[in-house]
Amino acid sequence: MELSKQELEYPQKLLNYMDGFFISKTMFAACELGVFDLLLEGESPLSSDAIAERLSTSADGMDRLLTACVGLQLLEVKEHQGEVLYSNTDLSRIYLTKASPRTLYYSVAYYSQTIYHCFSYLADAIREGKSQYERAFGISSKELFEALYRSEEEMLKFMQLMNSIWNICGKDVVKAFDLSTFTNIFDLGGCTGALAKECISAYPQSRVTIYDLPKVLEMAGKHFVSPDETRITFHEGDFFKDPIPDADLYILARIIHDWPEEKCVELLTRVSKACKPGSGVLLIESLLNEDRRGPITTQLYSLNMLVQTEGKERTPSEYISLLETAGFKDVQVRRTGKIYDAILGRK
Repeated sequence: MELSKQELEYPQKLLNYMDGFFISKTMFAACELGVFDLLLEGESPLSSDAIAERLSTSADGMDRLLTACVGLQLLEVKEHQGEVLYSNTDLSRIYLTKASPRTLYYSVAYYSQTIYHCFSYLADAIREGKSQYERAFGISSKELFEALYRSEEEMLKFMQLMNSIWNICGKDVVKAFDLSTFTNIFDLGGCTGALAKECISAYPQSRVTIYDLPKVLEMAGKHFVSPDETRITFHEGDFFKDPIPDADLYILARIIHDWPEEKCVELLTRVSKACKPGSGVLLIESLLNEDRRGPITTQLYSLNMLVQTEGKERTPSEYISLLETAGFKDVQVRRTGKIYDAILGRK
C-alpha cells in the first residue's frame, strides 16, 4: 500500500501503534482499582476526589486516570454546581463491571496480569520459538495451571475468564451451522458450560454433556450450571487419556489452537474413532485469512499463543487438513463476523 506524502511526513499510524499499550493499561488499571464497579454501585455521579478517597488512591493520580477514561469513552463527565462529576458509559457498565452478566472484567484482568507480562518477552519467544511463561513468572505454564487447581479462588477467576468471551460470541458460534440434527452433544473441555447453555437455548431438543477434569466440573456445578438445568450433565475425564463416550456431536472450543499439529491430530483422531457414521465435530477457533493478511486480532492472538502455549492460530485450510487427516470429511467453515468462527466436520 502506497502512503501519501502527508502520511510519510507525519506517521500517525505508527504513533497510534506506539501508544497502544498506554490505552490497554489505562483500561486495565481502571478495572483493577475498581473505578467502574464503584460508579455502578453509586446512585449518582462522583467527583474525582470522592472516587480517590473511596478507592484509597492519590487524588492527582485518580484525576489523571479518570480524564484518560473520558478520552477513551469509558466514562462520562459533566459539571454540576461547579463540581466535575464522573459516571460510567453504557460500554463500561455492560462490559467492565464485575456484576454485569456480559462482563469482560475477568478477561481484562487476565490480559493485565498474565498476557501483558508474557508479551514483554515476545522477542525472546520469537527467537526461541517457545512459551515465555517461565521467564515471565518463574514457573512453567504447566506448574501455573497445577497451582490453579490447588486454590478454589484462583481457579474460579480462571473459569470466569474462560466463561466471559462466550457472553459476546457464544450464540453466534453455536448458530453458525444448523446443529438441530445433533441431539446428544459432548463439549470437550467445556469448562463452565457457557457454550452448553447457548446450545440448549438454540436447540431445545438437544442435551449437552460437559466433558472436563473432575475439579473443573466440581466448580462448574457449584458456580456456573444451575442444578435445575437437567439438559446439561457432566462427564469426568482427560480427553487425551480417557475414553471419549458416544455422541452425535463433539464440540472443541478454543482447544485445538493450544497444540502443535501432532497433538491436534492425536486428539482429533481420538474423537474421530469415537464418532459413529453421521456424527460430527465442531471446532470453534479464531481463523486467519487464507492470504494471512488478517484479521489483525487473530494475527495478534497467534503471537499470544506463541508466548503462552505450544499452539497457534490457523487458516481454514489448515483446520480442514487437520480434520481430514483425523478421518473427517465434508468439512465446512463458517465466519461469524466476530472473534470466533466455526468449522464443522462429519464422519
